[in-house]
Amino acid sequence: MSGGLALTPFDAAAILIVLAAVLGYFNYRFLKLPSSIGLTVMGAIASLLVVAIDRILPGADFARDIVRFIAGIDFHTTLMDGMLSFLLFAGALHVDWGEMRRGRWPILVLSTIGVALSTVLVGGGFLLLSRAIGFDVPAIWCLVFGALISPTDPVSVMGVLKHANVSPALEATVAGESLFNDGVGVVIFTILLASALSGEAFSVAHGVELFAVEAGGGVLLGLGIGWVAFRMMRSIDDYKVEVLISLAVVMGGYAIARPLHASGPVAMAVAGLIIGNAGVAHAMSETTRDYLHKFWDLIDDILNTVLFLLIGLEVVTIPGDLRLVVLGLAAIPLALAARSVSVLLPLRAIRPTHRYGRVAPVTLIWGGLRGGISIALALGLPDGPARSVILAATYVVVLFSVIVQGGTIKRVLERLTEADAEKTS
Repeated sequence: MSGGLALTPFDAAAILIVLAAVLGYFNYRFLKLPSSIGLTVMGAIASLLVVAIDRILPGADFARDIVRFIAGIDFHTTLMDGMLSFLLFAGALHVDWGEMRRGRWPILVLSTIGVALSTVLVGGGFLLLSRAIGFDVPAIWCLVFGALISPTDPVSVMGVLKHANVSPALEATVAGESLFNDGVGVVIFTILLASALSGEAFSVAHGVELFAVEAGGGVLLGLGIGWVAFRMMRSIDDYKVEVLISLAVVMGGYAIARPLHASGPVAMAVAGLIIGNAGVAHAMSETTRDYLHKFWDLIDDILNTVLFLLIGLEVVTIPGDLRLVVLGLAAIPLALAARSVSVLLPLRAIRPTHRYGRVAPVTLIWGGLRGGISIALALGLPDGPARSVILAATYVVVLFSVIVQGGTIKRVLERLTEADAEKTS
């Protein structure tokens, strides 16, 4: 790369897939950590080794080559117009609509009011922290950080919940809330980012209007393309064509969302729910069902693997300023506090906890892991003075979330369920 060779999109994809495969192999063979945790740790170690080699051998320019490689990827287009649609559709396929309906009010309130509240709390706190540490980050960019760090990642915690002996209703509530707060979070992020880039003062009324149009349009678009795909799948029995139809829903649906001014992520979540529930139950044979789930599980794993690898490698591109580390560490309790308030206040208002017990708030707060979506949004930010500050804070918060919260959530839930069982016995 330092020799001036142009890096094509295929080259970039090839490098990332090869690195992900090699690190995934070493993690499975030796570290035996959960995939997201193992790849994040190994990506971080790899990036630190690059920095160390660059310091020991200044002529090697390893770090500069990595920075040039990452800078050569159009993250905004790749992630916002590509990966997000696949991630959200794949996540929606596995959500049980029947169980989710039982928790529809917590899901609706937490994924809308909760995300908006968390965005404001994180944004306000980040403004105070950044000023105290010595960074002059404009308020609108602090809100952009609040919007990208508020959505939680259903992929990281769902595997744990399946083995933690929680009720199916709570499991579906956590999955549904994570799924829709991703879509809502992306809409809020897009609105705030447009305001930050335009330089115009942010109008709450205009923001609410844009949100209603984009989110509402996304729901309608998702219902429309999901229904068409369901009818097509129901009329045939060929697993290859039906899997291809699901792929067409994601790529075609996301492509037409932009000119319609509808939210692509919300549309993909809704379409995924329709195909994953009505489609799987009434339109597919057992063979098609098996192939569809395996295909989208593989797509989901590959994309998350690449994103978690990029989390680790991205540390090389962050300026070596100790204040950024301090700000990132300070953002961890800020994000957790905002998540706690944005979960506990809505739960208290609608009082659904009698169904789940005290496991629900802990699951939603400590199990509300930040992951691929936050990284995708942060990496897609345009160059500017606020980018490195937001990127560093996102990196530290996601790293803590994936490693510490992801590594302890199962143990925490097991202790809570054991304690509840002892009380009832």
